[in-house]
Amino acid sequence: MHIIGIDHIQLAMPSGEEEDARAFYQGLLGLREVSKPAHLAARGGCWFEGEGAKIHLGVEAEFVPARKAHPGLLVRDLSRLSERLEDAGFPTITDQPLDGYNRRYVSDPFGNRLELMERC
Repeated sequence: MHIIGIDHIQLAMPSGEEEDARAFYQGLLGLREVSKPAHLAARGGCWFEGEGAKIHLGVEAEFVPARKAHPGLLVRDLSRLSERLEDAGFPTITDQPLDGYNRRYVSDPFGNRLELMERC
């Protein structure tokens, strides 16, 4: 047996902040929201999908943002996405180069760190 891929990543969020999640992940990052199964929907949170990426945001009662652990998301047109995020009040941070990628970090509305990576 061996790992063959990642189905989704899950990040935590505070209770009652689904609209902020939608504004960021759907409105700014361009992911589409998908319905959660009924037995999970009652817990709150949101699920989003895009080309090759699934992000589940789950409510955590004692929420603490992931500031070091993070997903690395492949993007197209990193400079345009960064500009869009910054215009919306989400500063991006350029980090040391990584062979084959341009990359920046951004925090979601809850302080979770995301790495945005564009192949070059």
